[in-house]
Amino acid sequence: MQVQNKQFDDYDYNSNADKWWNEGANLHALFYFNKPRFEFFDRHVPNWQGLKALDVGCGGGFTCEFMAKRGVIVSGIDPVINSIQVAQEHASKSGLKIDYRHGFAENLPFDDNSFDIVACVDVLEHVADLNKVISEINRVLKPNGLFLFDTINRNFKSKIIMIWILENITKDIDRGVHNWQKFIKPKELLHLLKDNGFADTLIKGFHFKGRDKKTGEIRVILDEDTSVMYIGKAVKTPHY
Repeated sequence: MQVQNKQFDDYDYNSNADKWWNEGANLHALFYFNKPRFEFFDRHVPNWQGLKALDVGCGGGFTCEFMAKRGVIVSGIDPVINSIQVAQEHASKSGLKIDYRHGFAENLPFDDNSFDIVACVDVLEHVADLNKVISEINRVLKPNGLFLFDTINRNFKSKIIMIWILENITKDIDRGVHNWQKFIKPKELLHLLKDNGFADTLIKGFHFKGRDKKTGEIRVILDEDTSVMYIGKAVKTPHY
């Protein structure tokens, strides 16, 4: 199946791929979200060592490298060829063995029941066909495999914060990265997860509360408020 690269409406990731590991670039700020993300994910993964994991929409490889350093057998896929090349080069320099592939989330180039964990962070709100992506993630997960994700709610508050403020005013996010119409209401995602064979789903609010300009550390709060960003997990039901 050929899927066109319609993920990113007004932002050219190919031209900006060299910014992933540039500490002065906005894209690099995403590196610092791994620590708070995995504080949540760790609650559901007692031991990462030796697990097989796929990062869908891996970009420059931040989450892949984070998992690889924990002893995870990692694969990463991204539709942006230049991002994959940057990720491969950085992993090589870091002495990390990661299976990076160019491809689309709607048509994952992996066998059924291949992974213990699939992570998809800061990506679901960009994909061309969300239902197909969720279906493909379920397909490549092993029975009882874990899907870990975060994304952005679609409402007026998220439009103000994520686009009007962070893209246009403070410019903490590059302009054109987000398309508000692709943001996902939690109830919509929960419905798609259920329809595609997931259960035991949990979501929490995931709130960006600032960044230390000296250390780069991101401050995030987890709570019940999912009105802007939210993070979650779901389990592939056996025999689906």
